[in-house]
Amino acid sequence: MIAIILFFRRPADIPRLQFFGSLPIQQNWKFSVSVLKPFLTISSIMAVLGLSVAPALATPTQYPLTLENCGATVVFPKAPERAVGLGQNSAEIMLMLGLEDKMVGTAFWPSKVLPELAQANAKVKLLTVEFPTFESILAQNPDFVAAALPTLIGPTSKVAKREDFEKVGVPTYLSPSTCLSTDKVKNEYGSRDQLWNMDLLYKEIDELSQIFDVADRGQALIADFKKREAALRSSVSKDGKTFSYVFWFSSQSPSADAYLGGKNAASGFIADLLGGKNAITAEAEWPTLGWEGVIAANPDVIVVASLDRNRWELDKPEAKIKFLNTDPAVSQMPAVKNKAIVVMDGQAMNPTVRTLYGAEQVAEQLKALGLLK
Repeated sequence: MIAIILFFRRPADIPRLQFFGSLPIQQNWKFSVSVLKPFLTISSIMAVLGLSVAPALATPTQYPLTLENCGATVVFPKAPERAVGLGQNSAEIMLMLGLEDKMVGTAFWPSKVLPELAQANAKVKLLTVEFPTFESILAQNPDFVAAALPTLIGPTSKVAKREDFEKVGVPTYLSPSTCLSTDKVKNEYGSRDQLWNMDLLYKEIDELSQIFDVADRGQALIADFKKREAALRSSVSKDGKTFSYVFWFSSQSPSADAYLGGKNAASGFIADLLGGKNAITAEAEWPTLGWEGVIAANPDVIVVASLDRNRWELDKPEAKIKFLNTDPAVSQMPAVKNKAIVVMDGQAMNPTVRTLYGAEQVAEQLKALGLLK
């Protein structure tokens, strides 16, 4: 029999342990272990006891906190108390971190809030599901603004620019995933020369959790996402084929060009995560392409976005699917004939916390179609 001595030490010196089985669960019990069999490792002792080591407690934020964010140096004298989530991704990350009591407003929601966040989100004022005005943001007397897109606080934004917020003493934070150069393309979304990956999202979660001094919550959220990402990475097609994908966000009309997920955008990441590739090779984050070009790309799978904003008729997935099946030319595409059409949350085509949810949606439908194992 192995003799084990448990004794309490200073919380800062020891890991958190979580109990399973017949022992009571206490997330915050803190103690160290010494054993009379020196050749046994700590991990083997944990296995004997049925214990698992949780991530160590994150270091509390030391203010003033200085961050380099998308080319700007931002200083936070203290944790924000009146934050605005400008853009769905920024708002949902803060809600996932349990910060609804620190939020005074949100705006710009292409899709409805995640169901598991609905109750928390109901506590926060919705300014608009579209672009808000600068005045409507300032009316909330914010002490921090987190923005999901440069179109919301970037140099060409019609809402406001970062310097506009600086002039009134409000620090801002822009999602690292959307800090893109516009040199190669002439639109506000920019282009990406490397495939987006979840590390940029993890950086965003980590930094927002530091800003609000809830780093423990941030690390727990990152750990959950990493586990789900690893599970999806094992996805493979049943016949070993590498599928090519087209991700169709929306179009103003059936005759208009389609807004598609670019080669290195979140859509490309989803394709790669599922063992495939993006059939669209443009480096632009959101290239537009006529249907002749889409037909020429000849994807194996067409992913259509579901949007709640109702700006255009083709925001609706059923409208997209009807067009794909009835247009004389488009309906002849092999992907359409093979019914390899799946629906995904449109917000997940942006590089956001939704991207992983979107990948899970696509994988589940492809498995139901017999295309993925």
